[in-house]
Amino acid sequence: MFKKAERKQAKLRLALAGPSGSGKTYSALLMAKGLGGRIAVIDTEQGSASLYSDLADFDVLELQAPFTPERYVEAIGAAEVAGYNVLIIDSYSHEWTGPGGCLESNEALAHQKFRGNTWAAWNETTPRHRQLTNKILASALHVICTMRSKTETVQGEGKKIVKLGMKSEQRDGTDYEFTVVLDLTHDAHTALASKDRTKIFDQPELISEETGRKMLGWLNSGVSPEARAKELLVDAIADIAMAPDIAGLQAAFNAAKSIAIGFDDLVAQVVAAKDRRKSELTPMDQSA
Repeated sequence: MFKKAERKQAKLRLALAGPSGSGKTYSALLMAKGLGGRIAVIDTEQGSASLYSDLADFDVLELQAPFTPERYVEAIGAAEVAGYNVLIIDSYSHEWTGPGGCLESNEALAHQKFRGNTWAAWNETTPRHRQLTNKILASALHVICTMRSKTETVQGEGKKIVKLGMKSEQRDGTDYEFTVVLDLTHDAHTALASKDRTKIFDQPELISEETGRKMLGWLNSGVSPEARAKELLVDAIADIAMAPDIAGLQAAFNAAKSIAIGFDDLVAQVVAAKDRRKSELTPMDQSA
């Protein structure tokens, strides 16, 4: 059935793209600090994130080559199990262009199995990359990914040489997967939104902790999962109260409990409603 659309509370999916020296790691840590909670960093940049250990409290996993999608997925899973709140993947580009990344492994696969046909090899490489994308999108953590941009050097005013960020070093279409994509300029380190579902970044912005706090406010302003569960439980508990027999009661109880699961007070309400109806039905149905 179609129903009225509503924005729910969500976790951040942010990409920070820029050329070398544009401040991607620095900005990611400031953003994470503003989001709050425990911060984890997957560092593929030879320990560069640890240079900013005075900026924020965070734990780091220094991921070495080969930069396969599976190793990224494993690292994200470890961060989830450890109970972090924010995960920075620095850099996401290595999974695509780094040693053992998708481009390199697809080339090797093409020669080993497909007689040099790289297009055929993508039939096996693409699902591996997609597994990582899905892991990022489904994660219970706020996720910030940094991505390198191919750099173009141009001559600006006064013959000053300016570095411009170009296309991100990741698979085409990757930008579509994120809620916000910010491109960082090399000289001013300001962020320009190339994609922004939040409508927060309508002007160039210097990333700070306040930026993270603004993002958190937007993410939390949607309908909470508990509020939505309470709304759905109104009819579900009514179904329990009107169950015609024990079999019907069990079915209504299971349906209501699946809505309430994860919220102890709501589960207690469902159990109480079930017990009331069961006591009413028991005199009529001794099978209870």
